[in-house]
Amino acid sequence: MKPSLLNIHHGNDIRKTLALVLAGGRGERLKKLTNWRVKPAVPFGGKYRIIDFSLSNCLNSDIRKIGILTQYKSQSLIRHVMRGWELFHTELDEFIECIPAQKKSGGDWYQGTANAIYQNIDLIHYHQPKYVLILSGDHVYKMDYGHLLSFHKSNDADLSIATTYVPLEEAYRYGILEIDDKYRIQSFSEKPKTPDASLQVPGKALASMGIYLFNTNFLLSYLNEDAEKTYSTHDFGKDIIPSLIEKKRVFAFPFYDFEQNKPIYWQDVGTVDSYWKANMDLIGISPELNLYDVEWPIRTASNNYPPAKFIFNEPNRQGKAVDSIVAEGCIISGANIEHSMLSSNVRVEDHSYIKNSIILPNVSIGKNCRIINTIVDKECIIPDGTIIGEDLAEDERRFDLSSEGVILVEPEMLGQSIHQIE
Repeated sequence: MKPSLLNIHHGNDIRKTLALVLAGGRGERLKKLTNWRVKPAVPFGGKYRIIDFSLSNCLNSDIRKIGILTQYKSQSLIRHVMRGWELFHTELDEFIECIPAQKKSGGDWYQGTANAIYQNIDLIHYHQPKYVLILSGDHVYKMDYGHLLSFHKSNDADLSIATTYVPLEEAYRYGILEIDDKYRIQSFSEKPKTPDASLQVPGKALASMGIYLFNTNFLLSYLNEDAEKTYSTHDFGKDIIPSLIEKKRVFAFPFYDFEQNKPIYWQDVGTVDSYWKANMDLIGISPELNLYDVEWPIRTASNNYPPAKFIFNEPNRQGKAVDSIVAEGCIISGANIEHSMLSSNVRVEDHSYIKNSIILPNVSIGKNCRIINTIVDKECIIPDGTIIGEDLAEDERRFDLSSEGVILVEPEMLGQSIHQIE
């Protein structure tokens, strides 16, 4: 069932929208990748940070008022935004700014997603937007938020929630919805232990993407109401949304390709395995998430590194990479890279072999190394002759091993106490 998404064009209302990006979560399921940085600041795709996708969506959708709500370990994220995203015109009331948690209301840190917005309610009052778009800063996808706004207006909605279908075995991680034939939400359950399959798509569940579009006055009234409830966890998924279903106009926007009859690419990179998979997805011949789409560019901070270089072409000593992404600043010196993602400024020395791996920025890999199915965090120095990914029992003793066999290597695991502000 295809909704009439664009019966009403968003017109200039997209410029009357304030985007608030939730970027303060601990990201504990990413294990030591978030020991020194918040999840939206984790490097991704060779040269980006995860938050670049939500911010690029805003920019490409013509949203020019963006607040990034930070909390835990935010210095890396703040520095990245300052270096790569200070591009708006303040004289036109355009801005993108990081807003640290300040214990403004209630005298405590953010208690839930709704409380994070409530504690910054003065920002909404000050800018007086017509709509408030609430985003997660740790998802990888491309979306024109203008389509969401058009859907919202055409349904005269109070709240619209972007949704996608997820495998039933993964549905416990999300808010799960059921809808009628007009996309009005009939039920909402936050992270159910035993989620039900969707009536529309057997074997899958309809999940909230954590993207909410509110009419501003409607949002303010319910934020204030929720703040007065001492028993509330002050979370959109657990408290506010379920209370609205029966009495307000709450709709599910389908993030779906109706021509190809499949969901549009969206990935919550909240675990080591999903993070590894999302990076590997980019390496394919025709990836669903196309980084080379000139009509929807993904912006990031520039490091001004030189181009990647591959050196040596001798019978037993060739610098080469196949089925791989190699970012700027890399030098592949007589090494063989296969189906891997090398981030910026990575050095790989003679006779080393890397396969099915993600190497984050500023890593140095010595000679005669073999690295397979591994994520190597930034700044690691891999000694000559290191072998990772061939003996999982040994790898688990030294490093972190995910449930699906992906190995995570951090500098401290190698005896290198080199973490610094990124």
